Amino acid sequence: MSSQEEILSDGRFSCVARDPRFWEMPEKERKVKIDKRFRAMFHDKKFKLRYTVDKRGRPVNFSSTENLRKFYALSESDSDLSESEEHAEKQKKQKKKKKAKGEGETDS
Repeated sequence: MSSQEEILSDGRFSCVARDPRFWEMPEKERKVKIDKRFRAMFHDKKFKLRYTVDKRGRPVNFSSTENLRKFYALSESDSDLSESEEHAEKQKKQKKKKKAKGEGETDS
């Protein structure tokens, strides 16, 4: 088999390297951006299907959430948690730590 460089150096195929129609699409443009309203579809049970066979009848261990992550991406502005959500999440973690410390001290 010829290497990619040899094929592109051939005069018959040299226009393929310069033509943007044949360029590979960047990862950022390949995925559809969705906003935070649809964030739940990545972890909600309603959107998850388990496949046991593929379209040709071969056994597979595959779920629909892998397809979702393959084709969709959260928009960059919405992928970060808002400040209020982040603050509430930190408070929950701190309460859990305090509760665990409190239980540990009573056992000593």
